[in-house]
Amino acid sequence: MLNKIDVDSGEPIARRVYRVLRQAIVTMEFSPGQALSEQEIADQLGVSRQPVREAFIKLSEAGLLTIRPQRGTFVVKISVKQVLDARFVREAVETAVVRKACETITAAGLAELRDNIKAQWDIADEPAPVRFLELDETFHRTIAIGAECDYAWRIVEETKAQMDRVRYLSVPYATPIRRLIGQHQAVLDAIVARDPVKAEAAMGLHLREILTSLPELEGKFPDLFVAEDGPGPLPSQMPSKAPSRGRSRATALR
Repeated sequence: MLNKIDVDSGEPIARRVYRVLRQAIVTMEFSPGQALSEQEIADQLGVSRQPVREAFIKLSEAGLLTIRPQRGTFVVKISVKQVLDARFVREAVETAVVRKACETITAAGLAELRDNIKAQWDIADEPAPVRFLELDETFHRTIAIGAECDYAWRIVEETKAQMDRVRYLSVPYATPIRRLIGQHQAVLDAIVARDPVKAEAAMGLHLREILTSLPELEGKFPDLFVAEDGPGPLPSQMPSKAPSRGRSRATALR
């Protein structure tokens, strides 16, 4: 059940609706494969159907919804190929960004990154994947802003929608938060040292973490992933032992 949005916040309603629905999809509040109703969502959010329709179209363009005329609108299941494609683009962009950050980021930017990592450590042992992923997002965005690469970050945001759902699943089920924070710390240490080679290597290692967690998650939650032709993870990226199959994240959240 979605909460009503504040229509008087000054932000365009369609943009707010889009953000709320994207978050609901990424955090599995809306299950992969679930049908969505424009009218029901409009009623829950306290808005007209028009901004919901606009948000549906934008989410469809982002690969999170599929709109089928005369049949309805459905949450798309997670595509392994699209996740791997997004990861490739993200690594290409963000390793270049972090190299530039080593040259351009200010003392204020470094202080913001230090505060961010401290906040990450403060919740390292708590079951708070949503809060951690918010901090993770801020960490990467702060580096991009510090590198004066705002446009590059917008490109990353537009390509990583499917990747975000896997990241949300991986935190409680496949990837220890402390490992991710340690990787963030290595990135920051390299930026502080103004060492672009180490910064690029640290960022690349961090963004390749999903290659380890993705096969495990696909094995644990097969109902959340779409079956598709084409190459999957490389053999070297597959787990040595088949992971156990448990309940889906979406079922667990009900």
